[in-house]
Amino acid sequence: MNKKVVILGGGTGLSTLLRGLKQFPLDITAIVSVSDDGRSTGRLREEFNTPAVGDIRQVLVSLSETEPLIQDLLNYRFNTTSDLNGHTVGNLLLTALSNITGNLSNGIDALSKVFNLKGKVVPLTEDNVTLVGYMSDGAIIEGEHNITNYKKAIAKIAYKERPIATPEALQAIAEADLIVLSMGSLFTSIIPNLLIPEMVDQINQSTAKVMYVCNMVTQPGETDNFTVSDHVSVLNKYLNKTRIDVVITNNGKIDDKLAQKYATLEQKDVVIFDREKLKNIKVIEDDFVTVEDGSIRHNSLKLAFHIFSSLL
Repeated sequence: MNKKVVILGGGTGLSTLLRGLKQFPLDITAIVSVSDDGRSTGRLREEFNTPAVGDIRQVLVSLSETEPLIQDLLNYRFNTTSDLNGHTVGNLLLTALSNITGNLSNGIDALSKVFNLKGKVVPLTEDNVTLVGYMSDGAIIEGEHNITNYKKAIAKIAYKERPIATPEALQAIAEADLIVLSMGSLFTSIIPNLLIPEMVDQINQSTAKVMYVCNMVTQPGETDNFTVSDHVSVLNKYLNKTRIDVVITNNGKIDDKLAQKYATLEQKDVVIFDREKLKNIKVIEDDFVTVEDGSIRHNSLKLAFHIFSSLL
């Protein structure tokens, strides 16, 4: 029987990890945060009062075993002068199926069967949640998009509401052999999964090891000047009693010109691997650097190999 791996996250980081992980004999469940409120997703949330579907669409695409044309279809974004402008086909399909089946979880299940998923995709909550950022300058900013654009350090993140975790998310954690916190936006993609008390309680009760895949570059406002150990320390605060057992980090060199481009245009710097501050944690290190369309990404296959090997 395949080992059960549960991945918590959202956005591009989670999708990148899953593209590699689906190549290995594992029982995969992706728990996806649903607080995104930008672009197509934000408009659909406002109009239909639903959880965010954009990150879920990306995860469905990354786990799909269908033809590339179908993946292109899900990600197709309309460019028109009508109300369809900016919407993606996948977001519209998920919203429609949520209305038809009664909730987002059932809508995802319906679409998963059509697209032959190598794994299960579960929304963190069915509630239409709003992230609230308590910033270092005292400002209180509502909405993931606004928090990201504020570009100031985040002191604390919380939900405006008190959301309820989906039963499927809690069950996946309870049955997991390994719990992985994906790379991605620390405060707006990863930590939102740890803001629901029953989720953290379930992780605390689990006997599975908790692994964190650390980002390779910082994010303006969220993790300026963060080292690997800084990422781990913040996550441990939200995990409460549980502590991260394993961290996967990059030790490969990022091209100087590309690093300079990131620093200048996006105010993102290379995350420093401060090995000396990670003495009480197992560290898996390798050169994970790959470049896709001019962007720094983790080598998804190499990353997945290390995660799979940790279960042997």
